[in-house]
Amino acid sequence: MQDSEVIIERRGTAGIIRLNRPRALNSLTLAMIRTITEALDGFARDAEVATVVATGEGERGFCAGGDIRALHESARAGDGLAGTFWREEFRLNHMIAVYPKPYVALMDGITMGGGVGLSSHGRHRIVTERTRLAMPETGIGYVPDVGATWLLPKAPGEAGTWLGLTGLDIGAADAIYARLADFQIASSRLGEVIESLSGLPRGSSSGDVDSVLQVYAEPPGESRLRQNATMIDHAFRFNSVEEILAALDSEDGEFAAETRRVLLARSPTSLKLALQLLRAGRRSASLAECLGRELGACLKMLDNPDFFEGIRAAVIDKDRNPKWSPASVEAVKAETVEKFLKPAEPPLLL
Repeated sequence: MQDSEVIIERRGTAGIIRLNRPRALNSLTLAMIRTITEALDGFARDAEVATVVATGEGERGFCAGGDIRALHESARAGDGLAGTFWREEFRLNHMIAVYPKPYVALMDGITMGGGVGLSSHGRHRIVTERTRLAMPETGIGYVPDVGATWLLPKAPGEAGTWLGLTGLDIGAADAIYARLADFQIASSRLGEVIESLSGLPRGSSSGDVDSVLQVYAEPPGESRLRQNATMIDHAFRFNSVEEILAALDSEDGEFAAETRRVLLARSPTSLKLALQLLRAGRRSASLAECLGRELGACLKMLDNPDFFEGIRAAVIDKDRNPKWSPASVEAVKAETVEKFLKPAEPPLLL
C-alpha cells in the first residue's frame, strides 16, 4: 500500500523496506517498528530473497528517529506506550545486528537517533553527499539509545564520546571515519544500487553485496573528526563531564570552543548519564548488554524533568530555549545519575 507508513516490496531477489512518512522525516512509530520487524522476519525465511534494503521515502531523510512527540504524550499520560516503543525498537535493533542475510541501509539525508539504530547495526551502511547523521539526545534531555552505547565506543579514539555528548550532526566522511557507515555513494545513483542488488542470485554473501556497492562507491572526502582527532582524544579522554569541559577550555581553536559551547547548552543530567553509559558500553561484551542498560535508563527518563523540558523546547513550543534542572553539571548529584543505571524491570528479552 503506497499510503502505508512502511512500504514492503520484493524486487527481484531484494526485499525492500521503505519508510514512508516523508513529511515527518520518516520518524518511527510503534506500528512502523512492528511492520519492519514482521517484514524482516518474513524476508529471512523467504528463500527467494538474497538481500534486504532499507530506505526512506522523500529527499530529506532516511529516518529522523522515533516520534518524540508521541513519546512525550505517552509519558505525560502514563499509558505505557513509550516503554513498549523502546522495548520493541531495541529488539528490532538487535535483530538487524544479527540478521542472517545481507542488510543494506541507504542513509540518504537526515539519519538520527532511531534512524542510526535502523542503519548502523546493519552489515552494509551507505551514506551520501546529503547524509546528516547524529545522536542528538543530550539536546532534548534524553540519552543516546538504540545501541549507540555499543556503536560509539568503537569509533576511533574518543570520536564516539564527542558524538554522543555533543549530539552534533556529521556528514558522510565523518560517519565512515566513526565506523557508523561503510561506503559513500551519490544519492542520484541509489536507484541503480537497488536494481543491481535485486539482480543478485539467491544465497548471495555479504562479499557479493560489497562487490556491488564498490562499483558505485566514491571517495568520502575529508573528515572533520579525523582532522580534530588529537584535540578530541585529549579533551574527551576523561571520565567526568567537568574534566572534559575544563580540558576544552584549555584547548586552542574554534572547533574546541564550539564543542564547549554546545556541551554547555545540553542537559547537564543527560551529559553525565550519557558519559557513564558510553564508558559502560566500552567495557561491555555485547550489543544486548548495552541495549539492556539503555532500556533501564530510558524507562527512568519518564520521571526526568529534563526529558519533558527538552521535548517541549524542541518540538512542542519550539522556542529552542530549554530550562534544565539542575542547570549545571556541577549541580548534578552522583546518586541522581546512579539511579538511571539500574537494569530495567522486567529486563529486555531479545
